[in-house]
Amino acid sequence: MKVEVIESFFKGLQDRICGALETTDGQAKFQEDLWEHNSGGGGRTRLIQNGNVIEKGGVNFSSVKGEVHPRLRQQMNLNPGDDFHFTATGVSIVMHPRNPHVPIIHMNVRYFELSNGICWFGGGIDLTPHYVVEEDARHFHQTLKNACDKHHPAFYPEFKTWADDYFYIPHRSETRGVGGIFFDYLKPDEEGKGQKLSKEALFEFVKEIGETFAPFYTALMQKRRNDPFTEAQKQWQYLRRGRYVEFNLVWDRGTKFGLETNGRTESILMSLPPQANWEYNFTPETGSQEACTLNYLKKGVDWT
Repeated sequence: MKVEVIESFFKGLQDRICGALETTDGQAKFQEDLWEHNSGGGGRTRLIQNGNVIEKGGVNFSSVKGEVHPRLRQQMNLNPGDDFHFTATGVSIVMHPRNPHVPIIHMNVRYFELSNGICWFGGGIDLTPHYVVEEDARHFHQTLKNACDKHHPAFYPEFKTWADDYFYIPHRSETRGVGGIFFDYLKPDEEGKGQKLSKEALFEFVKEIGETFAPFYTALMQKRRNDPFTEAQKQWQYLRRGRYVEFNLVWDRGTKFGLETNGRTESILMSLPPQANWEYNFTPETGSQEACTLNYLKKGVDWT
């Protein structure tokens, strides 16, 4: 399977997701910014702002080529003198809604290939409610489990645990949200002799996850978009966005790697909300919705 086939799917996925989000929002339209990477390739950054439901969001496609950066060589234990080049392509999404009862959502699906033939898929999708609604969290995880189970029975439990560990804010001792799934370095077993899936089978799994995004999130947008909220709840939303910023700038590997390797800054920081607040030592009232939400933000919750 050529990388152009995977790249073409990701381009189409970006188009389909943008169309679904625009239709559901009913007001805002995506603005496209085409860019080129200094080492080769480029991407399409699409930003949506000031909508009926979405306050700020991005759906990015990229396909970048070039010589493997020293930082990545070290991470992959490649010999410094080896002549390795790479191709990396994928779609990355973050949505920050206007209503605090509509959750933040993130998804990333990607493919990486080295000139020596080594390749792998990665990605994930996670939900970050400002107010955790158990019904919605369970539906989200069941949706992901159903998608994973079509391809391998071990995928959901393994990738759910991986997400709990990855989307975690150590300095706060809390998860970013209610988790989801996260996976990386999914390498194919081309000969079909081991336990791994073929490249084609892994691609079908990644396609399944990518196509899960729009139906789930647009339905949730419709369900929660008109929920009434107070000014105090809006302020809580800003505080929870602050936690999101802390994770993305301090702990997220993709953000750190992109900035360290001279990636396109505007596209990398697209994930940040339009406004986020920090309040010194804020402690919610015992028994409040805010306190209840914090009680859910821990690893190992069985949502299915």
